[in-house]
Amino acid sequence: MPTLNWSAALEIEYPAMDDTHREFVELLAACEAAADAALPAAWDEFIAHTEEHFGQEDRWMESTGFSTGNCHSTQHKVVLQVLREGAQRMAAGDSAPTRQMIRELAAWFPQHAQSMDAALALHLRSVGFDPATGACDRLPAQALHGCGGASCGG
Repeated sequence: MPTLNWSAALEIEYPAMDDTHREFVELLAACEAAADAALPAAWDEFIAHTEEHFGQEDRWMESTGFSTGNCHSTQHKVVLQVLREGAQRMAAGDSAPTRQMIRELAAWFPQHAQSMDAALALHLRSVGFDPATGACDRLPAQALHGCGGASCGG
């Protein structure tokens, strides 16, 4: 059984994000279940998904006045860097760091989704953002800073 399973507790009630998050959880579980020989391909698929997932959220933040220099975007960059380092270590024949990353990501993701992503979803709803078209009803007067949540300065 995977360390992290999709559940209602992970939903942030923003369908475009919830769908992407569900896929993130499923791909992470596939990495966890993969045999060592299959792990590099599963990890590459997970990285590709995560690059698009984080890139999409970063584009939404930028287009709706949610500052791209915020801690949410910074966390995306750091996680992607770590994922790529895992791929490099596996290419060198060491899958142990990637196995540890899978466990750490399973612990990290619920917190990220329920804090930073929930704050972004609230912001997107507040500005009337349509993820299908990229249209926005009302932009903030000035870009937001921090992560948009109570735990970050802004």
